[in-house]
Amino acid sequence: MDMNRTFFMRKEDRNPTWICIDATNKVLGRLATEIAEKLRGKDRPEFTRHTDCGDYIVVINAEKVRLTGNKWKDKEYVRYTGWMGGQKSMTAKEMLAKHPTRIIEKAVERMLPKNRLSREIIKKLKVYVGEKHPHAAQVKTVAK
Repeated sequence: MDMNRTFFMRKEDRNPTWICIDATNKVLGRLATEIAEKLRGKDRPEFTRHTDCGDYIVVINAEKVRLTGNKWKDKEYVRYTGWMGGQKSMTAKEMLAKHPTRIIEKAVERMLPKNRLSREIIKKLKVYVGEKHPHAAQVKTVAK
Protein backbone atom coordinates (compact mmCIF):
# COMPACT_ATOMS: atom_id res chain seq x y z
CA MET A 1 0.00 0.00 0.00
CA ASP A 2 1.31 3.43 -0.95
CA MET A 3 1.74 5.63 2.12
CA ASN A 4 1.07 8.82 0.16
CA ARG A 5 -2.42 7.81 -0.90
CA THR A 6 -5.60 7.64 1.16
CA PHE A 7 -7.28 4.24 1.23
CA PHE A 8 -11.00 4.07 0.37
CA MET A 9 -12.86 0.77 0.63
CA ARG A 10 -14.82 -0.13 -2.48
CA LYS A 11 -17.89 -2.35 -2.50
CA GLU A 12 -16.12 -5.05 -4.51
CA ASP A 13 -13.10 -5.05 -2.14
CA ARG A 14 -15.04 -5.82 1.03
CA ASN A 15 -14.87 -9.28 2.58
CA PRO A 16 -17.56 -9.62 5.28
CA THR A 17 -17.60 -12.48 7.76
CA TRP A 18 -20.49 -13.91 9.77
CA ILE A 19 -20.24 -13.56 13.55
CA CYS A 20 -22.53 -15.28 16.07
CA ILE A 21 -23.10 -13.51 19.41
CA ASP A 22 -24.85 -15.11 22.37
CA ALA A 23 -26.94 -12.51 24.26
CA THR A 24 -27.33 -14.63 27.42
CA ASN A 25 -26.93 -12.42 30.53
CA LYS A 26 -25.44 -9.51 28.56
CA VAL A 27 -26.46 -5.93 29.32
CA LEU A 28 -28.52 -4.55 26.42
CA GLY A 29 -26.67 -1.26 25.90
CA ARG A 30 -23.19 -2.77 25.99
CA LEU A 31 -24.26 -5.56 23.65
CA ALA A 32 -25.85 -3.08 21.23
CA THR A 33 -22.70 -0.91 21.03
CA GLU A 34 -20.58 -3.98 20.31
CA ILE A 35 -22.98 -5.11 17.56
CA ALA A 36 -23.28 -1.62 16.02
CA GLU A 37 -19.49 -1.29 15.88
CA LYS A 38 -19.09 -4.64 14.11
CA LEU A 39 -21.98 -3.95 11.70
CA ARG A 40 -20.39 -0.67 10.57
CA GLY A 41 -16.89 -2.16 10.40
CA LYS A 42 -15.35 0.26 12.87
CA ASP A 43 -13.37 -2.60 14.42
CA ARG A 44 -11.44 -3.13 11.16
CA PRO A 45 -8.35 -1.21 10.02
CA GLU A 46 -9.83 -0.60 6.56
CA PHE A 47 -12.93 1.20 7.91
CA THR A 48 -14.33 3.75 5.48
CA ARG A 49 -17.24 5.74 6.80
CA HIS A 50 -19.15 6.15 3.51
CA THR A 51 -18.98 2.43 2.59
CA ASP A 52 -20.54 -0.66 4.12
CA CYS A 53 -17.43 -2.54 5.28
CA GLY A 54 -18.82 -4.39 8.31
CA ASP A 55 -19.70 -7.98 9.10
CA TYR A 56 -22.95 -9.94 9.30
CA ILE A 57 -24.09 -10.47 12.90
CA VAL A 58 -26.28 -13.33 14.16
CA VAL A 59 -27.58 -12.84 17.72
CA ILE A 60 -28.98 -15.89 19.54
CA ASN A 61 -30.85 -16.14 22.86
CA ALA A 62 -32.38 -12.66 22.49
CA GLU A 63 -34.92 -13.40 25.24
CA LYS A 64 -32.11 -13.74 27.84
CA VAL A 65 -30.76 -10.20 27.50
CA ARG A 66 -30.41 -8.14 30.70
CA LEU A 67 -31.47 -4.60 31.57
CA THR A 68 -30.06 -2.81 34.61
CA GLY A 69 -31.98 -0.90 37.26
CA ASN A 70 -35.73 -0.47 36.87
CA LYS A 71 -35.63 -0.40 33.07
CA TRP A 72 -37.86 -3.47 32.68
CA LYS A 73 -40.84 -1.42 33.89
CA ASP A 74 -39.65 2.18 33.25
CA LYS A 75 -38.28 1.92 29.69
CA GLU A 76 -40.99 2.54 27.08
CA TYR A 77 -41.04 1.81 23.37
CA VAL A 78 -43.33 4.38 21.73
CA ARG A 79 -44.66 4.22 18.16
CA TYR A 80 -47.26 6.13 16.22
CA THR A 81 -49.70 4.51 13.77
CA GLY A 82 -50.46 7.70 11.85
CA TRP A 83 -54.09 7.85 12.97
CA MET A 84 -55.61 10.22 15.51
CA GLY A 85 -55.01 8.85 18.98
CA GLY A 86 -52.74 6.22 17.49
CA GLN A 87 -49.77 6.57 19.80
CA LYS A 88 -48.93 3.15 21.24
CA SER A 89 -46.41 2.40 23.95
CA MET A 90 -45.05 -0.78 25.53
CA THR A 91 -42.75 -1.29 28.48
CA ALA A 92 -39.58 -3.33 28.03
CA LYS A 93 -41.15 -6.24 29.93
CA GLU A 94 -44.18 -6.28 27.59
CA MET A 95 -41.88 -6.04 24.56
CA LEU A 96 -39.84 -9.01 25.82
CA ALA A 97 -43.01 -11.07 26.20
CA LYS A 98 -44.40 -10.21 22.73
CA HIS A 99 -41.34 -9.56 20.52
CA PRO A 100 -38.06 -10.46 22.27
CA THR A 101 -35.97 -9.88 19.14
CA ARG A 102 -37.14 -6.28 18.71
CA ILE A 103 -35.46 -5.14 21.94
CA ILE A 104 -32.02 -5.83 20.48
CA GLU A 105 -32.95 -4.68 16.97
CA LYS A 106 -34.23 -1.30 18.23
CA ALA A 107 -31.21 -0.75 20.49
CA VAL A 108 -28.76 -1.39 17.63
CA GLU A 109 -30.79 0.56 15.07
CA ARG A 110 -30.85 3.62 17.32
CA MET A 111 -27.04 3.48 17.74
CA LEU A 112 -26.40 3.65 14.00
CA PRO A 113 -26.24 7.01 12.18
CA LYS A 114 -29.51 8.16 10.65
CA ASN A 115 -28.81 7.94 6.91
CA ARG A 116 -29.26 5.71 3.84
CA LEU A 117 -26.19 3.62 4.60
CA SER A 118 -27.48 2.63 8.04
CA ARG A 119 -30.69 1.34 6.48
CA GLU A 120 -28.55 -1.05 4.44
CA ILE A 121 -26.31 -1.92 7.40
CA ILE A 122 -29.20 -2.90 9.72
CA LYS A 123 -30.25 -5.56 7.18
CA LYS A 124 -27.09 -7.48 8.09
CA LEU A 125 -28.33 -8.01 11.66
CA LYS A 126 -30.16 -11.27 12.33
CA VAL A 127 -31.69 -11.77 15.79
CA TYR A 128 -33.20 -15.07 16.99
CA VAL A 129 -34.92 -16.42 20.07
CA GLY A 130 -33.19 -19.54 21.35
CA GLU A 131 -30.07 -21.33 20.12
CA LYS A 132 -31.27 -22.36 16.63
CA HIS A 133 -30.75 -20.18 13.58
CA PRO A 134 -30.72 -20.87 9.81
CA HIS A 135 -27.25 -19.35 9.27
CA ALA A 136 -25.15 -22.22 10.65
CA ALA A 137 -23.42 -22.76 7.29
CA GLN A 138 -22.28 -19.11 7.02
CA VAL A 139 -21.17 -18.49 10.63
CA LYS A 140 -17.43 -18.92 11.01
CA THR A 141 -16.76 -16.93 14.19
CA VAL A 142 -18.46 -17.17 17.56
CA ALA A 143 -17.93 -14.04 19.68
CA LYS A 144 -17.89 -14.29 23.46
